[in-house]
Amino acid sequence: MFEKNIPPGKNFFGFGGNVFFAGLVSFFMDISSEMIYPLVPLFLANTLGINKSVIGLIEGIAESTASLLKVYSGWLSDRLGNRKWLMAAGYAVSTLSRPLIALAPGWHQVMGSRFMDRFGKGVRTAPRDAIIAESASHANLGRAFGFHRAMDTMGAVVGPALAFFCLGIFSNNYRLVFWLSVLPGLVAVLLIIFGIKEKKRAVPLAERPKLSAKHFDWRFKVFLVIAAIFALGNSSDVFLILRAEQVGIPAAAIPLVYLLFNLVYSLSSMPAGMAADRFGKKRIILLGFVLFAILYYGFAVASSTKSIWLLFGFYGLFMGLTEGVQKAFLSTIIPSEFKATAFGLYTMAVGLATLPASLIGGWLWDQVSSAATFYFGAATAGISALLFSILIIAIRNNDARLSKKTP
Repeated sequence: MFEKNIPPGKNFFGFGGNVFFAGLVSFFMDISSEMIYPLVPLFLANTLGINKSVIGLIEGIAESTASLLKVYSGWLSDRLGNRKWLMAAGYAVSTLSRPLIALAPGWHQVMGSRFMDRFGKGVRTAPRDAIIAESASHANLGRAFGFHRAMDTMGAVVGPALAFFCLGIFSNNYRLVFWLSVLPGLVAVLLIIFGIKEKKRAVPLAERPKLSAKHFDWRFKVFLVIAAIFALGNSSDVFLILRAEQVGIPAAAIPLVYLLFNLVYSLSSMPAGMAADRFGKKRIILLGFVLFAILYYGFAVASSTKSIWLLFGFYGLFMGLTEGVQKAFLSTIIPSEFKATAFGLYTMAVGLATLPASLIGGWLWDQVSSAATFYFGAATAGISALLFSILIIAIRNNDARLSKKTP
């Protein structure tokens, strides 16, 4: 329904205009976000004196509650025949959340800022992913999503680097860094307005999709369950940051550790997408699940700063292997007229699992040990890998049956 309505535009470095500008938008927004994100747990713990359970609650509520919007935003995008302006609205809301955290006198205001930021993410994610999926050929989906993740994460390299630079110059003034993060967010919004091209078409009432799971087959539904189980153990990355500090990484160097993670993530995203196009998306996703289980076990037993640096690097590789590739895989098993709805359902399922994930992670940290948080994540990743292996076999058998029926 949408593919013919989005003009291909000019090519930039081998990518269509919409794919290129969507990547550029995410680059600037992630500069803004990642100037803040690695500092938030330190700000809460060291400046405001908040315990780990409350930090987990803040992150869980911000991610999960806002994730409810993702499915509705995707459905609304499909129903209205509009992607661009929902995307722009989401990025604008996230940018407006920055002053709230800069002025926060307590953790309630920090939670409000985090919720507002994730609210914006909930509005923008599904329409943006649909634009990318509709602007790339089927054979290059992995490459397109890999490029987007690479640009997104390169912004997440620049963001912590700027935060580290500003903290050094302005004597660990967290609030000033929060204020400066507004500027790249504004650039991202302007790039959407002037860079993304969409020819809106009124969708006839009879063609407007209803918010229902009946549009999707068993492959999509089973994958959603697997993704949610995995997300249940994938607690907020703030626990990785707190673990790094616990093992001995100085607070001022935390942005550099996070920068390493994002640098590897960025550099691996596009090669991972191209490998997925060549060797199969399902294989790359399975590899990512297994790698995550190994890494979280590593975080549980880590006892030196060298091991933390190594683990953060490999964690970036895991993200490169999974984030864009999972969305590329979804694009192959969902109807074209329900792309944004499907991406919304996927991100909602994963997002909703982050509330119990972060609550469980924080509770295990405070009541059992910091290692218990990561043992739990390793276990859920192992279960997800097993279930996804079964799904791969089921899809293969189903395809074989269908090919036999085809004359």
